[in-house]
Amino acid sequence: MSTTDDWRAEIEAQRERKDEYFGTNPRSPLSPEERTEFDGLEYYPVDPDYRFVVELDESDERERVVVGTSTDGEQEYVEWGEFTVERDGERVTLTAYKGDPDEERLWVPFRDATSGDETYGAGRYIDLEPEHHRTDDGRWVLDFNEAYNPTCAYSDRYECPLPPTDNWLDVPIEAGEKAFH
Repeated sequence: MSTTDDWRAEIEAQRERKDEYFGTNPRSPLSPEERTEFDGLEYYPVDPDYRFVVELDESDERERVVVGTSTDGEQEYVEWGEFTVERDGERVTLTAYKGDPDEERLWVPFRDATSGDETYGAGRYIDLEPEHHRTDDGRWVLDFNEAYNPTCAYSDRYECPLPPTDNWLDVPIEAGEKAFH
């Protein structure tokens, strides 16, 4: 995005599209009854202080990790690298994963000091698509305003991978999607 206003408008448009999908699409994770009463998800206000353009410190060894799921299952991911940002004067490091080493997309799951209170207790996700989140100089846009709840936050019929403990943050991330009530 070329300006802060453009970026903010795009985040707001993404949220409107998600609300539309959740409220009207039969494939929404909400039940038909919930969709009839649905009036939108809750989000923190869009905040540029939660948007970082950072280097990915890629792992020399692509370790496979087993991640627990919301249904006591397991899924396997590859640790791809780490992002380090500063939040409230504290260095915060998050591991980025890939479900398949051949895909370009990165997955950044996390829990933070708001989890279980203002946000979904199991944590939230950020998906990084190279065509939208990669800069011309190879850095990544890690934008917590895009943090979203996994589908298991809306229905127990979904199995969701849980953020590994390496991505449990002590700081609050007051950006993105809030808990669904």
